[in-house]
Amino acid sequence: MTMTPEQAAWFADTFEKLVANVGQAVLGKEHVIRLTFTAMLAEGHVLFEDAPGTGKTSLARALAATVQGSNNRIQFTPDLLPSDVTGVTIYDQKTQKFEFHKGPIFNNIVLADEINRASPKTQSALLEVMEESRVTVDGVTYEAGRPFMVMATQNPIEQAGTYRLPEAQLDRFLIKTSIGYPDHASTVRLLGGSNLKDRSQELSAVITTQAVADMADLAATVHVDTAVLEYISRLCEETRSAPETRLGVSVRGALAMVRAAKVWAAGQGRNFVLPDDIKELAPVVWTHRFVMDPEAEFSGATAEAVLTRILADIAAPQQRTNA
Repeated sequence: MTMTPEQAAWFADTFEKLVANVGQAVLGKEHVIRLTFTAMLAEGHVLFEDAPGTGKTSLARALAATVQGSNNRIQFTPDLLPSDVTGVTIYDQKTQKFEFHKGPIFNNIVLADEINRASPKTQSALLEVMEESRVTVDGVTYEAGRPFMVMATQNPIEQAGTYRLPEAQLDRFLIKTSIGYPDHASTVRLLGGSNLKDRSQELSAVITTQAVADMADLAATVHVDTAVLEYISRLCEETRSAPETRLGVSVRGALAMVRAAKVWAAGQGRNFVLPDDIKELAPVVWTHRFVMDPEAEFSGATAEAVLTRILADIAAPQQRTNA
């Protein structure tokens, strides 16, 4: 069943209310908020590469408050263990049974702060839950619930004592973006409200977590024409064959684009995806999946430049593909 125009209008109206509500706590960052909600409703995860103090924790708290969800923050450090993330099974002497104590990953929104400071072993604890929304401990599987989103951060400046995220983990992030510093007007507003240490506490919920899950299911019914699917496939093939790349966009990356584009289209009141949606989302959905050739990178090539060239070279379908 395809989303109806009436459903698309309702989705867009609700999406705007969600963005506006979070915008009361995270000032001047409407586009980033839209991307984050797009990832949530596409049931994906977001990686923020940002300097400290730009509002990443505030964004996570504001999102949770807006959807009546739970949130938790994990500070990734070199001595963090996988069980510190997923949880641990402990033997209870009173009941003489093993009981599983859930870790902080069992929340609707999980902020994995400075994820690249933890060891690869601990980072790998996130692979299953990010892909399948479930955790397996001692042979028993536990569901993470819906909605579930990991918002991970890494500092682009301080690299001492960090571990580079492996490609398999980068590929599990639907979107990579940055919040950045607020503009002048937003900064003045923030400074004027300095007595509010956590603006997210002032927010009221807009919808429930069940409604978020329903919106995600509804977004999945947005129509994507075969011509648009062929366009996505062609773009992915070009990223793999580009001389500047060793690895291009994976099949997971192509599927991620389809899911994100459906939400992006519905958020604008459409029940169909346009090629322009793909062009707009490509930089944040695809560039972090590139593995650049070292020689090309040394010569100044960047993933963003390669993608820009490919988008210019590959002709997009012209027809207005609606349902």
